[in-house]
Amino acid sequence: MRRVGLSLLLVLVVISILPQGAWAAPYYEGKRITIIVGFGPGGGYDRLARILAKHLPKYIPGKPAIIVENMEGASSMICANHVYNIAKPDGLTLGTFNRGLAFAQLTGVEGRKFDLLKFAWIGSGAVESTVLATRAELPYNTFADLEKSNKEIILGSTGPGDSSGQFPMIIQAYTGLKIKMITYPSSADVMLAVERKEVDGRGGTYSSLKPFIDRGVVRALVRGSVVEPGIENLPVNEDLTQDKMGKTLMAMLSSADGMGRPYVAPPGTPAEVMAILKEAFAKVAKDPEAMEDAKKNKMAITYVPAEDVMKTLQFTMSQPPDVVKEFSKYVKF
Repeated sequence: MRRVGLSLLLVLVVISILPQGAWAAPYYEGKRITIIVGFGPGGGYDRLARILAKHLPKYIPGKPAIIVENMEGASSMICANHVYNIAKPDGLTLGTFNRGLAFAQLTGVEGRKFDLLKFAWIGSGAVESTVLATRAELPYNTFADLEKSNKEIILGSTGPGDSSGQFPMIIQAYTGLKIKMITYPSSADVMLAVERKEVDGRGGTYSSLKPFIDRGVVRALVRGSVVEPGIENLPVNEDLTQDKMGKTLMAMLSSADGMGRPYVAPPGTPAEVMAILKEAFAKVAKDPEAMEDAKKNKMAITYVPAEDVMKTLQFTMSQPPDVVKEFSKYVKF
């Protein structure tokens, strides 16, 4: 009995000095995480989500399975509404949606049922520069060539709810460039129209356009203020105008590029769970295999911490009424 008593005492002592939770299974063990993408399959948001889904389990204790679901519609507002209002705050549902939804909130778009400042933010999986590109066989080697031509160019876009429509329209408003926009269901349809020569080009993220730039299909002529390797020497849209309001609107639009591929969990997700997710995202961004997968997809993984994303959102939400009113003319959902 004395031996049994000593053994029990030893066990109790060991338990008391071990870290709290050391005897518990990891939170994510045996569970499945779903990443909901606010766009259809094949685009930049979807491709990055699938790369992350492949590599994140290595850095999440318990190694949960991760699947990707697409929930497109309303410039990904349907996805954001779902994650904010319906998904459980248990860390098992994550969302990635249009970085421009900050502008939907700023301008009071109907149908928005979320507050971006109240999501549980993981951060962003990438930094995304926005460019305007035209078909390579057209006689425009530079943006200056395009301006001098004084000819209307026809651009494809997925509408005024994302950068493919917003970026060219603000350039048109403050440089006098003649642009006609044609709306297509998806970015893939836009690029098909470019290759069929139905349109002269498009605005969009550099990562999405890079495969077509590398193939010689299109040529990038101008970019926003956020830069990526390969487009350092392109003119910046803000430098094309002397109009103070124009510069402000272009800076606002580019601010979203700094949080290129946002990732969130529902409001109220426990802080300890968010800490696990943030650490995993940060580690994946430095994972050689993940980086190689991204490179094969003509993309890059860059972790932007939640704190930096919040600074961007607060900058956007703090704009004065006259700026918001002018901005609303070009950014619609």
